[in-house]
Amino acid sequence: MSVPAFNTVAWFQVGTDAPEEARRFYGDLFGWKITADPDGDGYDLVSYPGADMPAGGISHEADASAKHAMFLVMVEDVDAVCAETEKHGGKVALPTVTASTGLKFAYLQDPSGNTFGVFTPAAG
Repeated sequence: MSVPAFNTVAWFQVGTDAPEEARRFYGDLFGWKITADPDGDGYDLVSYPGADMPAGGISHEADASAKHAMFLVMVEDVDAVCAETEKHGGKVALPTVTASTGLKFAYLQDPSGNTFGVFTPAAG
């Protein structure tokens, strides 16, 4: 199993108010394997054919205004990248969140307003 390097795009997310349709669409189009996240929080995990671990997710959103598609960069320190984002003219759209698993993430915006994410995997 290969671990992505820090500061690389290591995850993607598609947010939708129609998760069943998204599972069917991406599964049929690309052959992706899509399974419900074990903690049942409305986040499906996406794996590529032949992959040994998920590479993305489908986020179940309450309404259509929250639809999105974004990439996430794996970083060593989410809080430090949030601070650096603002120094370089970007914005923090969602400050650091720590999931119950220990995964930390934040959503940022570049100077043009494009939203992307950063994350640090759970330790262990």
